[in-house]
Amino acid sequence: MDRNAHPDDQALVRLRAEFTGHRIFRSVRSDGRLGEWVATLHDPRAGVDPTVMYPTADDLRAALVKEADRAKHRRSW
Repeated sequence: MDRNAHPDDQALVRLRAEFTGHRIFRSVRSDGRLGEWVATLHDPRAGVDPTVMYPTADDLRAALVKEADRAKHRRSW
């Protein structure tokens, strides 16, 4: 990973590598600044909710861990 990259860019790379069943990106606010951290579901084995949004990378990561657990339990029904 590029040591000169912005921490948000580094977090985005880590999230994308860890949660491959989601498309992960930052939303863009109406003023052009970056907004929420967003994950959209592409693999139903990776989560339940089609889209999750949180204000920080850490919050999104925690939500995606829960999504994976929810999907795992849903498959065991």
